Amino acid sequence: MALVTVLCMYAVFLGIGLAAARKTKDGTSADLLLAGRAMPLWLAVLTMTATWVDGGYLLGTVEGTYKGSVTLGAQGGLCFGLSLILGGLFFARRMRQLEFTTLIDPFEARFGKAWAAVLFVPALLGEVFWSAELLVAIGSTFGVMLGLKLSTAILLSALIVTIYTVLGGMWSVAYTDAFQLGLVALGLLAAMPLVFYATGGIGHAWAAYTAARPDGVGLLPPFHASANWSTPAIINWWDVSMMLMLGGIPWNCYFQRVLSCQSPARAQQHSLLAGLLTIAFTVPPLLFGVAAFSYHWPTDLLARLQTQPADALPLLFQYVTPPLIAVLGLGAIIGAVTSSFSASILSAGSMFAWNCCHRLLRPDLNARQITRLIRWVIVALGAFAAVLALKVQSVQALWFFTSDLIFVLLFPQLVCALFDPQANRIGSITAFCLSLVLRLGGGEPLFGLPALIPYPALFSALLPGATQSWYQDGALLFPYKTLAALAGLIALPLVSRLTQQWDAPQPLRNAATS
Repeated sequence: MALVTVLCMYAVFLGIGLAAARKTKDGTSADLLLAGRAMPLWLAVLTMTATWVDGGYLLGTVEGTYKGSVTLGAQGGLCFGLSLILGGLFFARRMRQLEFTTLIDPFEARFGKAWAAVLFVPALLGEVFWSAELLVAIGSTFGVMLGLKLSTAILLSALIVTIYTVLGGMWSVAYTDAFQLGLVALGLLAAMPLVFYATGGIGHAWAAYTAARPDGVGLLPPFHASANWSTPAIINWWDVSMMLMLGGIPWNCYFQRVLSCQSPARAQQHSLLAGLLTIAFTVPPLLFGVAAFSYHWPTDLLARLQTQPADALPLLFQYVTPPLIAVLGLGAIIGAVTSSFSASILSAGSMFAWNCCHRLLRPDLNARQITRLIRWVIVALGAFAAVLALKVQSVQALWFFTSDLIFVLLFPQLVCALFDPQANRIGSITAFCLSLVLRLGGGEPLFGLPALIPYPALFSALLPGATQSWYQDGALLFPYKTLAALAGLIALPLVSRLTQQWDAPQPLRNAATS
């Protein structure tokens, strides 16, 4: 029954996407990529929220709350929401006023096509690895709740979502996002009373949780070291939070929705409203994490959760709720993942087709050729994400690493490209290289790269504590990511002003229309 319901759900997704594809009118690149810049406010808010409330958002919030604390569980959702609010306050209106097509366009205007193509690389890799990570998440959920093979779930999900994304572009993605977000809300709200009934009520569950973790129930970590929070751990929490808040802005999937709005004012409003809604969606998975902690699991499932805490939410749906509610819960996870996957492959395809293939390599393409190119690139990237999900064991780690790079490398570039009229290419290249060296100097376990810069020793006078305390399970807790981004943010305008006689600043304008 559950499998049939899931297949019907996918059929509905496909039907909505195909119906929305009729709004693409002539199928121009503006229709495909930006919904003709005619997206109403309500739809823009829902598609933005659905993009950020992905499978990792739901599963990760429950996992962090279950195995760690409310502080850790709430971090992602709270910071993602604040990222949208900051984007709305400072970036959305300016990007929409200039009528750019992608995130890369302001880089091209300030720094030239060739260097913009370099800045495009971490942005593209972040979207592609995110797509693959989402497919792994949905495949794992299918395996937990339906016993379906990972490869079958990945291929089915990638096929359905890619079809409607190719045909309808932004319109199809937006309308299916709105439906899928409603499915997320319905599934979570339907399951919550039953889950807490099984744990003796929300009051009992919360009392058990707070008794076990008295200093882990706040949204923020303590400001001073405690039994469960060392000084390095507190600083690392803020470092990660800065990465999530500021690093969540320079993503093309965010600006694609900003640039699809009807006006600069609507672009700003939709980002602010979506930020508040994203924060609100943090509450249900936080409560599910509390319930999972206080529920009396059978011995075998408890042992499983000790090694795979990310399964906490699917296991709650499968073993604590009736079959119908379990299907709705599964639908919530599917809706969250597929909405973000469609956004990600459309975003990656937009940048690759528009900025790399058209703006850099083939500026002579006509409108029909650009549209055909966009569709083929989306298909190729959807297939590539599916292959990555099936073949690469560390795809989640790859996505985390590229997310770091987007924060460290692209946030300073975006700020200066949009707001510093004196920014030039030499300053951009210098800041990029400096930030990259400082980031890689902290090491990267994914590639077996040790920490090459002794950050704790260099800053021991400012940050007291033994050097060894800055390492946990081989990972450096020192805030070198924020340091690397800050160094780029300082170096870019400084070097630009020192090198203006060799590299004159370029005006910020929409090169595609000039």
